[in-house]
Amino acid sequence: MQSPFKKNHILFTLALFGANALVAAEWNQYHGANSDKKAQETLASAAWLNKASSQAWKTATPLGFSSFSVSGGRAFTLVGRTDEDGLKQEFCVALDVKTGKEVWSAKLDRLDFGRGGGDSGASGNKGGDGPRSTPSAADGKVWVYDADMNLYCFDASNGKAIWEVSVVKEHSGVPIKWDNASAPLLEGKSVIVYGGGAGQTFLAFDRSTGKIIWKSGDETITHATPIAATIHGVRQILFFCVSGIISVDASTGKELWRQKFRFAVSTAASPIVAGDLVYCSAGYGVGAGLYKIAKKESSFSSTEIWRKSNKLINHWSTPVYHDGHLYGMFSFKKYGKGPLQCVEMKTGEVKWSEDGYGPGNVILAGDKLLALADNGELAVVSASPKGYEELARRKIITGKCWSTPVLSDGLVFARSTKEAVCISTRSN
Repeated sequence: MQSPFKKNHILFTLALFGANALVAAEWNQYHGANSDKKAQETLASAAWLNKASSQAWKTATPLGFSSFSVSGGRAFTLVGRTDEDGLKQEFCVALDVKTGKEVWSAKLDRLDFGRGGGDSGASGNKGGDGPRSTPSAADGKVWVYDADMNLYCFDASNGKAIWEVSVVKEHSGVPIKWDNASAPLLEGKSVIVYGGGAGQTFLAFDRSTGKIIWKSGDETITHATPIAATIHGVRQILFFCVSGIISVDASTGKELWRQKFRFAVSTAASPIVAGDLVYCSAGYGVGAGLYKIAKKESSFSSTEIWRKSNKLINHWSTPVYHDGHLYGMFSFKKYGKGPLQCVEMKTGEVKWSEDGYGPGNVILAGDKLLALADNGELAVVSASPKGYEELARRKIITGKCWSTPVLSDGLVFARSTKEAVCISTRSN
């Protein structure tokens, strides 16, 4: 006879795994659930990509470079539209993941980037207008950090506002050139952003109420989204600022360590953490660097391993780490031409390089890369340093694609400045 303890233990384990399975496949914030651009699922093959029948739906998503977050059967992104008063505004939209139909939209602040450049794809690229940030979603709520540094919390079921905080008005926020592009980071019970003034650059709010949990720092922000990581057993938030990388304790906001790094014009790619190593890169002649983080008793320190000036540039395309290597789009303003590369992390050596991606974006699913080129072509590529192995490639979308593709529960979501598409990986 099975003991009650053993039976209860098995039921608890099944319940635990079942609960994890329910949420594990969701891609609920900009860099994925674990801030590392890795899907919580694998791809058995790439055959689905080249089948026209794999497309579940396609819908209009005008303006901007916002990516998708997926949670609770909804896909969330930001678009630019004209409101009922004829003004250009940012909107958060919620799409049904099965049909692509809009469930609700919520108006944010004005849309006034004023950069022009159109949205005609890679040829003659000159930028473009519209939102740059990406919503985060969990537990029936959606958080949005718009271009003017307003942080919103919406009900995920109907788009009704739950709370709102103006970082500029309430925390002496300082707007930057091209306005905010960073996404809100979900960590524990907090939603974390940056952009406040002296003593409150870094801000953690209660996800449910919007009340401040902690604030710290006196830095100038960039367009890079903060990430969460555990280094030497300590949970921390890494902010890529004008002065460099500043890491703070995730529960208190207290600074743990910092690493100086050159700034020029704009920093937009986020840092990458692999154990006790931290990689970062920026455009405009800056290049990349690798740093080793050490901990002695309660004190942290950062030491440079290598630095490559004006090389290994990630303009706004954050790479992904896998088995000692970085995979991503490494180029600066090589629209339609820039390469997808594999770089050995410990040395900065390029293991292979394949042109024809431009400043698109890449994520990892098991041992396969999902690489979205800036012209709307999606490729499945083996994540191996042995050589470039393309398993499938297909143009899935029109318009300019500077956003990140996501994989959630067997569905790939991607968007451009014109439209969004959902592709099923189950069509093998």
